[in-house]
Formats: sequence, C-alpha cells, structure tokens
Amino acid sequence: MSYECIVLTVDNGLATLTFDRPKAMNALNGALLRELSSALQTIAADEEIRVLVLTGAGDKAFVAGADIKEIQHLTPLAARHFAQFGQAVIDQLQQLPIPVIAAVNGYALGGGCEMALACDFIYASETATFGLPEISLGIIPGFGGTQRLPRLIGANLARELIFTGKFLSAAEAKAIGLVNTCLPADQLMAGVYEVARNIARKGRASLQTAKEAVRQGLNCDLKTGLAIERDGFALCLASSDAQEGTTAFLEKRKAVFNGGRQA
Repeated sequence: MSYECIVLTVDNGLATLTFDRPKAMNALNGALLRELSSALQTIAADEEIRVLVLTGAGDKAFVAGADIKEIQHLTPLAARHFAQFGQAVIDQLQQLPIPVIAAVNGYALGGGCEMALACDFIYASETATFGLPEISLGIIPGFGGTQRLPRLIGANLARELIFTGKFLSAAEAKAIGLVNTCLPADQLMAGVYEVARNIARKGRASLQTAKEAVRQGLNCDLKTGLAIERDGFALCLASSDAQEGTTAFLEKRKAVFNGGRQA
C-alpha cells in the first residue's frame, strides 16, 4: 500500500516506519494518523515482521508535534475527538506484539514525544530534543503524555516538564531515563538497526510474551504480575522456538528460530 505521509519498508523481518512530512517537521495531522493506523494494522498482521523501527524523514525532526494549523480552530468537541483518535493510534502502536524502537533523529516534541513514549525504548541522536511544550500554547498534552511520562520517569520530574514546557537535550533525556542510548547523528540508524537485527534473531513467541508480561505488569500489583510471567513462561515452553533454543544451547550452536509456532 502506498502512503503520502509515511513510508513503510520491510527487510528480512525488520520494518521501518518513517514519518514523512519533512516540510512540516513531520507534524502529526489527521491524514498521517490515519495512515499510521493502517500501517500498524498491516505490521501486526505480518507474522514475518519481528521488530519495528520508527524514525522521521530529514535531519531536523522525528515528529515536532501535532499540526497546530489543524488544531487551532477546533471546537471543544472536535478537540476531544482529535485527542481520542490520536490516543487510539498511539495505543495501537504500544499494543503491537513485536518490539518497537524509536530512532529519534531530531525534535520529538508534543505528539512526537508522546509517540516515542509508546515505543519499547528510545535511541536518540546527540542532536535530538525532547519536550511536552503544550502548556506554552495554553493547552496540555493530549496524546498520552500526562500518563506515560510519569510512568517512565516518575511523577515529580514529569510534572516539572509538563508544567514548564521545557525542552531536554538528548543527553538530559538519557540522564533521567527517557532515552536508552545517545549516538552521533550519522551513526544513529546504524546503531538502531544493529540492535533491531539482534532482537529480530530471537524467537517471536518469547519476544511477544516478554513484551506483554512487562506491559501488563506495569499496570498491576507484583503478585498479579508474577502470575502473568509464570503463565507466559509456561506458554513459551510449548513453542518450537523453546525446543530449538534449549536444544541449540545443549548442542553448543546458535539457535535458528522459526517464529515460535507450537511444537
């Protein structure tokens, strides 16, 4: 399927989704969100895709926020619908059964920061900038920022960033746990793809189960989380990937996973 606002490529189990509105700093508008939703459905249905990488076209922005021209004159009801749709699409991203890596190559502000927060982890170029500046526009984050950021970095730091609208450099974002790794701009994608290919070589069943266990566990008490982990561990052992992985270990060779189909 062809898109106008994004580019989706798949190579050997590794999908790359690029936000492609460079003249608008890859800002999120309704058209982009609709295309993103469609692409995420395609990715979720493709059992050959093991990892998704998100990045932005050009060297200035990952996503510089929502398209202000589109939201400026929204009525309260229309604004609620816009936020609801944006939240649904970003939740769709977070719910993907495969690992998702954000390769933040520039500004990740507002909706862009919220998009990155829904990924499993973030790699950033040393020139990247993060922030939720909505308060400076007289509004608040609407695509999940007030909920995901406190869960990731803690409530006090999140409140400071949301209330002040301040920007963070990539190094500052890494220092507070928002970013995993900072790389020189010309090495970002190579570094991300190295990690992505390493993950893609793992068993699909175990990757999916691990992601789901972490996701669910963050929203429940420890006892419930341990039960989720216990059940996931047992289900993994029913997969051909578990048989291959344990056999390869005993035979002192590298495992070759087939996607986790049940034995």
